[in-house]
Amino acid sequence: MKYVLTFLTIVLLFSCDKKQANSKQEQDDVKPLLSIINEYSSIIKIDTAFSKNIEEWEELKTVGEFLSRFKKVSPNEILSNALELKDLVKSLTDSIHPQLFNTGSFNARVNILYNESLRLADMTTIPSINAEEVNYQTEKIIGAFSALNSKVNSILSKKRFEDAIEVDVKFIGLDSTKLDSVSKKSVKKELFER
Repeated sequence: MKYVLTFLTIVLLFSCDKKQANSKQEQDDVKPLLSIINEYSSIIKIDTAFSKNIEEWEELKTVGEFLSRFKKVSPNEILSNALELKDLVKSLTDSIHPQLFNTGSFNARVNILYNESLRLADMTTIPSINAEEVNYQTEKIIGAFSALNSKVNSILSKKRFEDAIEVDVKFIGLDSTKLDSVSKKSVKKELFER
């Protein structure tokens, strides 16, 4: 009986060492994948014609400049900058943005960007995160910021178009119930000026 217990103890010790060695080797294989530099898609920029309309909105510029550094980086670098990105996007959501951008669709894009940055910040606390998940989340953040910039471009181009129209609104026959807030403001402004 004594020999059987000794034999089982020795077998158990050797089997534990192999499991620990295998798990350590798997962790070492994951680490290099997080260090591989990846190239991400480019961010849709705000048209230069509209730069004067948003020149005082520092938070939007700061987030754009910060995300422009994510062009060619490794997942490790992204994870190390995730908390700072979350704070920058939080300041963007809390900032007072121009009145023209106080629409539901614009606020939804800002909230999506904030939620995606929160998810990336949460990934920093997950020990078993892999490079593929970090890359996917980074692409989602870049896509959300591009959608935000695209919305800025569309709102400002709509405003520029409405400002260029010089038609007397009394003769058009507009259904005022179907106009959005930007159009209603421009129609009221035009009627007030006359």
